[in-house]
Amino acid sequence: MSTPQVPPAPDEQPPLPPAPPRPRAPASVVVLAMLATVYTLWAAQAVVVPVLLAMFFALVGNPILRALRRVWIPRFVGALLVLTIGIAATFLLGRQLVVPASEWMQQVPKELQLLTPKLQQMARPMQRANEAARSFAQAADGDQAHRVQMVTVRENDPWERLSATPRLLGAVLAVVLLTFFFMVYGESLQRHAIALLPHRHQKRLTVGILQSIEAEISRYVLTIVLINTLLGAAVAGVLVWLGIGLQEALLWGTITALLNFAPYVGPAIGAVLMLLMGFVTWDEVGPSLLPVIAYIALQTLEGQLITPIVLGRRMALSPLVLILTLMLFGFLWGIVGLLLAVPLLVCIKLVLSRIGGFEGWARLLE
Repeated sequence: MSTPQVPPAPDEQPPLPPAPPRPRAPASVVVLAMLATVYTLWAAQAVVVPVLLAMFFALVGNPILRALRRVWIPRFVGALLVLTIGIAATFLLGRQLVVPASEWMQQVPKELQLLTPKLQQMARPMQRANEAARSFAQAADGDQAHRVQMVTVRENDPWERLSATPRLLGAVLAVVLLTFFFMVYGESLQRHAIALLPHRHQKRLTVGILQSIEAEISRYVLTIVLINTLLGAAVAGVLVWLGIGLQEALLWGTITALLNFAPYVGPAIGAVLMLLMGFVTWDEVGPSLLPVIAYIALQTLEGQLITPIVLGRRMALSPLVLILTLMLFGFLWGIVGLLLAVPLLVCIKLVLSRIGGFEGWARLLE
């Protein structure tokens, strides 16, 4: 006996067919889009760099603002307090560094002239090999080895330096104001942007992803800033122990902390600077090598032990990807690009790891 088929209710609708796969853009279009993005970032650096610096400083201050909110301090007051303390600390540190920095800028040409015989004595075997190679090349080229070289001397334009000062002050003021507004109104801007999503489950999912990403990125940026600050303080303390003045030690400690934001490249530059500083400060070879040895030891301790333990595997990045990122952002934005390259790369990795379908790209960066 066959069972009668129940007709479908009028409110019920047949299931919709699955959506067709989204067509992929050709590889040429993707390459052109990437080149256009890189060119836009380079051409609009006067606008992009202050915004990114402000976002970086706001991410540093967000964990502090959340801690202040737990003791019933409003976000506006907390942002004003954090920004004021940061500006005051930067100003006081700048006052301590102006004198030794200006003295080093004046003494560098004279000290390099005195340093030249030491370096020539150390590099004498290499000089002999170079002279032999030059003699062989001159014998092979004959008279073509003697060529006239034209040297063009470009005088410094005082108007160019005068016009650059207001631009620098305007950029600093823009960074300060944008940092304050990101701290105070960043959450409300995020809520308004999420409200534009059409479905409720999309809003909940987006809120969870953005909150977790913002918390992790803020924690990472603040941790890196604290680690680099402690490294700079340790280098300054070692230099004071070696007999260098406090202000000059603070100068080298600050340079060390800033260079450490650019992995591999920054420590290499710092080691060269410490080596030159040691040869300039001491006449004997033994004491001259102590600053660079101490710097390399502290740098190795920080890079191989402290940072991996504090941050863990989740924040690990591929050395090759790091070098390529440093080259790209250094080409685009100079020193500021080197400072922002690693935090931006970590932000990209965290965002990719939280978005479905992009986990493989996040693992590619490890």
